[in-house]
Amino acid sequence: MPDFTVVFPLYPGVTQLDFTGPHQVFSRLPDVNLIAASLGGQDIEADGLVFASLADLAKVERCDLICVPGGLGATEAMLDAAFVREVRRLAAGARYVTSVCTGSLILAAAGLLAGKRAATHWAWRDLLEPFGVVVDEARVVRDGNTFTGGGVTAGIDLALTVAAEIAGQAYAQGVQLGIEYAPAPPFDAGRPETAPPDVVERFRRRMEPMAKARMNAAEEAARRLPPA
Repeated sequence: MPDFTVVFPLYPGVTQLDFTGPHQVFSRLPDVNLIAASLGGQDIEADGLVFASLADLAKVERCDLICVPGGLGATEAMLDAAFVREVRRLAAGARYVTSVCTGSLILAAAGLLAGKRAATHWAWRDLLEPFGVVVDEARVVRDGNTFTGGGVTAGIDLALTVAAEIAGQAYAQGVQLGIEYAPAPPFDAGRPETAPPDVVERFRRRMEPMAKARMNAAEEAARRLPPA
């Protein structure tokens, strides 16, 4: 297999596991070249971690796979014209276009998901609707060469799914075995359908202050897209 380049576009407020989960899986691909990049190569703070020595996103010439992570900062990122432009440019030449969690909002803002099925974090599915996306509740969703994942931990599932496409199912299974990815959570509370109703309600109340702002941002980003 020739060198296979994977680019992770990072931005302030990204969720680190949205990035580091898929990064761990993709790092096990043969002959892979991983690039974490930000606008201007600026350091990126994520959940108390700081990612430094990043590539300048605008200077990354191409990639075979782009993986856009989500995070609370996705609200601002999808309105950052320079950031969205670079995501669109790199995605145009990529064999695989992927996202984790609310990274799909950034793909949508780049005009890459209109009319396609896509996933995102369960709490923010309605934000995809202004972009003409067909919202899919699955943990990993494929539509053509586009793969989108649900919230945060779904990034590992997404990366393994894509790894199977790239290197074959047996190879991806070997990666899964190597990282001992055998989820056995202590609670069945990872989805609103299975979590206790009071837990879901408390979570929704916590998200309420940002919900309107995020919807406003999604609608503004959708308005900026050129007519189909």
